[in-house]
Amino acid sequence: MSEIQQEICPISGEDLFIILDHINAKFEYPIHCHPEYEINLVINTKGTRVVGDSEESFSDLDFVMTGPYIPHVWKSELETNHVVTIQFSEELLNFQIMNKRLFLPIKQLLMDSMQGLCFYGPDAERIKDEIVELTKLQGFQTATKFLSILNELAHAPRRKLVSNLYESERLIHHSKSRRISKVCKYIEENISQKITLSDAANLVNMSDSAFSHFFKRQTSISFITYVNNLRVAKACDLLANTALSASEICYDCGFNNKSNFIRLFTKRKNMTPIEYRNHISQLLIKY
Repeated sequence: MSEIQQEICPISGEDLFIILDHINAKFEYPIHCHPEYEINLVINTKGTRVVGDSEESFSDLDFVMTGPYIPHVWKSELETNHVVTIQFSEELLNFQIMNKRLFLPIKQLLMDSMQGLCFYGPDAERIKDEIVELTKLQGFQTATKFLSILNELAHAPRRKLVSNLYESERLIHHSKSRRISKVCKYIEENISQKITLSDAANLVNMSDSAFSHFFKRQTSISFITYVNNLRVAKACDLLANTALSASEICYDCGFNNKSNFIRLFTKRKNMTPIEYRNHISQLLIKY
């Protein structure tokens, strides 16, 4: 299987962000990832875009935001393509200002982008014009414009591109609840073992019922859904990056039997584990 290249972005520790305006982009770079967030505007062209395990055709305007380390690539048969790219550090999510009420929508945007986001409709067209305008600004104006664009993206219609929900890392580091962080860390460290609601509730000294309601209120999903999502995502990682058999992966990810593993995996990914491995392999060969 081919490897995903890690790109070294030209942003420095002194930069809030960088913006690159490529009028004649060639789309020659292979599928890659990097620790920075990235907003990509692909304008007046057509081709194919891969973000994570999502592969889609695009035309006219393709407006996508990717979080840290999500593999991505754009390809087009056209000779010239207009691409505007904004890159900024993953550290932005850790800035104290992101915990202030006015910035919470932007914080949520950053967290959601860890699954890849595609923007569409009239809002995307309008924000596209603002990003193009940003390429012409200098000085402090660029900072206020950049934050304004993030805020508009936070409220714009969008859809997620990557279907495996490997969310534990972000909840551990960014949940305002120390109890949720503690539970998520416990789940990740014991993902290959049997994990029950009672285990998690006891960990934070709560009753099963109280903890169940508390977890869903804090994460927007049920405890069992969270655990299953994490197990499927771990399986995706092992299928894509190791030669382990599906049976080995099944038990490494904490599923109690192979048929249950295949059923849950297929429900989440709309393909069997072996089909997923072949899908990822073909993406890496193709791009």
